[in-house]
Amino acid sequence: MNKKEISEIKKIFTPANCSLTRICSCYVDAEKNKRAELKEAFLSLPEEEAFKYFKIFRSGLSGAVAKNLINLELPKKWKLNAPDDLLLDLRDSRLKDDALIDKFYDKVIESYDYGENYYIVLVHGIYDVPGKAQDGAVMEDASDYVYDFVQCAICPVKLSKGALSYNTDKNAVESRKRDWIVEAPDVGFLYPAFNDRQTDIYGTLFYAKKPDMDYKKLITEVIGSYMPLAAHHQEFAFRKLTEELLRENCSFEAVKGIYEDVMQMVEESAGEPEVIDLNRAMKLFESNGAIQEELEEFDDIDPEQFPVLVAENVINTKVFSIKTEGLDIKVKPEYTSRVECRMIDGRPCIVMAVSDHLEVNGISTRPIGVLTE
Repeated sequence: MNKKEISEIKKIFTPANCSLTRICSCYVDAEKNKRAELKEAFLSLPEEEAFKYFKIFRSGLSGAVAKNLINLELPKKWKLNAPDDLLLDLRDSRLKDDALIDKFYDKVIESYDYGENYYIVLVHGIYDVPGKAQDGAVMEDASDYVYDFVQCAICPVKLSKGALSYNTDKNAVESRKRDWIVEAPDVGFLYPAFNDRQTDIYGTLFYAKKPDMDYKKLITEVIGSYMPLAAHHQEFAFRKLTEELLRENCSFEAVKGIYEDVMQMVEESAGEPEVIDLNRAMKLFESNGAIQEELEEFDDIDPEQFPVLVAENVINTKVFSIKTEGLDIKVKPEYTSRVECRMIDGRPCIVMAVSDHLEVNGISTRPIGVLTE
């Protein structure tokens, strides 16, 4: 799912556009015991409660795509031969099958590694997808397709901080009672995915407030997919791949060229995740100095086993960093063309073209002398 599709679904979680049919929830304590459950029609909730649930589910669709919001794929055989089609069955039951819901809770409790109290919330919705005209304009009164879905949010429940408060009945300031507060989701998912504004039963949109946490067991056991590399792990994997493929050709210019090529991918992606698959990675390295002999070593890699790498995750898009002994230079991406590595007086040097105006320790100066090879 891309940002536009996610934004379209988020609009469902408002009073004006609400198409939610049923909500189920389970409060779990730190010892993994089910303490309280809720099962009822969503529209029967008091208005104030409904607003708070809207906020929870919108939060579960927030953040950056490919970082906080990760598109997971389910293997095609999942629907055909898997003994347990739990998510699909939950969706099809519209959360009215108590045995299925309890089974889902048990799977979450078993696989979600969280040592404190938390709240599992499930909601079912039916969205009449508006049609679009040829010019892309949405036609609200022209819906011929229904998106039937469930969304789950798992929220930490924490004790509020102690404080003094004013008691209007007693006209006195006194210690406020501490309550157990349901916080914004830590993790969750939307199933099925709303890809190309259509139902995709082989896709799930997974949400993680802290994308660097390990949710492998939850994703494997509950969703039936695999855990992709976290954003910072993608950067590390890409770095190691660069060193392995370029080897002796891993020069300053080669690495700068790769950085600039990936930055171009990010800029041309218009804010959507730009995936670097195996074939694209090989072309990227080949054009920046990797020799054919080194590239051939990767011919046996199964493209489907190649880690999912997103252009925005494999480099620092805010700064081009150069480090050497005693120096830590940071250059804005748009100025990398002004940075070179040259031999001067027999020594490798970083050379940076500067303008007529130069500040040193905040003092305006002017460049003096010209560096020559």
